[in-house]
Amino acid sequence: MAHPLLERHRETLDAALDAIRTRGYWSAYPEMPSPKVYGESAMQDGKAAIDALRGKEFALEMPGRIGSVASESSPYGVDLSISYPESDPQALIDAGLAAMPAWQRIGADGRAGICLEALHRINQRSFEIAHAVMLTTGQGWMMAFQAGGPHAQDRGLEAVAYAWREMSFVPGEAIWEKPQGKNPPLRMRKHFEIVGRGVALVIGCGTFPTWNTYPGLFAALATGNAVIVKPHENAILPAAISVKIVREVLAENGIDPNLVSLAVTTKRTTTQVLATHPAVKSVDFTGSNAFGKWLIENCRQAQVYAELAGVNNVIIESTDAYSAMLKNLAFTLALYSGQMCTTTQAIIVPAAGIETDQGHKSFDEVAADLGAALDGLLAKPEVATAILGAIQSSDTLGRIADAATLGEVVVASRRIEHAEFPGAEVRTPIILKCDAAAETAYMQERFGPISFVVRAESAAAAVALSERLVREHGALTVGLYSTRPEIVDAVTAATCRSKVALSINLTGAVYVNQSAAFSDYHATGGNPAATTCYADAAFVASRFLVVQRRYHI
Repeated sequence: MAHPLLERHRETLDAALDAIRTRGYWSAYPEMPSPKVYGESAMQDGKAAIDALRGKEFALEMPGRIGSVASESSPYGVDLSISYPESDPQALIDAGLAAMPAWQRIGADGRAGICLEALHRINQRSFEIAHAVMLTTGQGWMMAFQAGGPHAQDRGLEAVAYAWREMSFVPGEAIWEKPQGKNPPLRMRKHFEIVGRGVALVIGCGTFPTWNTYPGLFAALATGNAVIVKPHENAILPAAISVKIVREVLAENGIDPNLVSLAVTTKRTTTQVLATHPAVKSVDFTGSNAFGKWLIENCRQAQVYAELAGVNNVIIESTDAYSAMLKNLAFTLALYSGQMCTTTQAIIVPAAGIETDQGHKSFDEVAADLGAALDGLLAKPEVATAILGAIQSSDTLGRIADAATLGEVVVASRRIEHAEFPGAEVRTPIILKCDAAAETAYMQERFGPISFVVRAESAAAAVALSERLVREHGALTVGLYSTRPEIVDAVTAATCRSKVALSINLTGAVYVNQSAAFSDYHATGGNPAATTCYADAAFVASRFLVVQRRYHI
């Protein structure tokens, strides 16, 4: 008989399995913060729950406690002053290993059912988590709710669906019978046990602390592993709430809650100790190239699932919807102030300009018109602050300040006052233009609202430059605007060779920096920007092993 929680959520799991097979639109969790869906008082209750945590210690019992950490600083200027328990790394590992045998015994169905229940509980607290995401990352409210809530939950569910599917291919037992001619056949009974590889470490990022954490967390958990979540030191609260919910569901179902723990630290060395521990068999990481490469080079005992930095680019060769193209690109550059791993940085335009439905446009006109579209989008402060959010890191503020020296400024970055949060660090994007030869300017990721309109010699040179950027520096997204089938075919071939996702002629309400769970494969694992994909079979299959036993019957 299936686990009762799997039966309770069977319809959701079946729909998710169908979605990852068909790749059409489907979402388990409503993305609009509607009172009709989440409750009339959900907004107020969620905000009140976060306000009640400010200035206090977050209630979370962790093994091996050695102190407290209160490191979060809100990009909105809000005083959080929340402290979290700091634990000895070895104690977290020991506790996770001790909890794994019982987790293994409940089987794939039980693990999937508990994960589905945990995601359901997390969804019920989406407003609370959204406020936590907003205040710690600087995301605007709507993005914090959608990307930090339902969209992140969808990515977690996607990982559970892939994990259950892969585990379901393994039978629990089989009768093996080999004919022996005139002699009696050889007969054996064989049992196949799915076991987790060990402890999983999930290292969160400061900009998307749930969206980039839930896939690894639930992929590792569903496949039988203990999980240690190590959040970014400035975005602990969303992870802490999520971990607490998972632990509550585990305890209610007779599983030691220390199967999932929170590792809070401000010391990189502590994270390194955890990541290289012999018991840690998988590491999920989103963040800088420097630390990501260190993990890949030093975590020899573990599989590293890393999403790193890249130079996302768009080629503009021609368009039959010039105004719509500019609006789409402007929103792409402005959304969350470009603090997304999928945001376009290099916009490659042939030196001779482009053909459009409004006539020929020179290179300089394309750059200027894009700047004008951005200014128009952000003309009203209340609209601008909702789209831009706030700058999460002082390092990003520094990059913005230094960016004007990197090329000819098309649109300068400016500070916008936030009506609700006077201390918010809100900046508009800076757009520069440069020649393709100015590689030191644009041919490295400059995280934040910094982009370049790059002058290529020709359309063919633009295609070649795009492919080279992906091959050498990595990218999660490439975009193309062209009315010519031969150019579309050339870029399609180039992106297949360089192994990066391509968006063609986006002019509506879908943007190159958006990625939909169950339909879009986020990253490929095939270029320097990432070693993995959210999500596919490879994202889950190596997180568990099959141990068999056999005997004659």
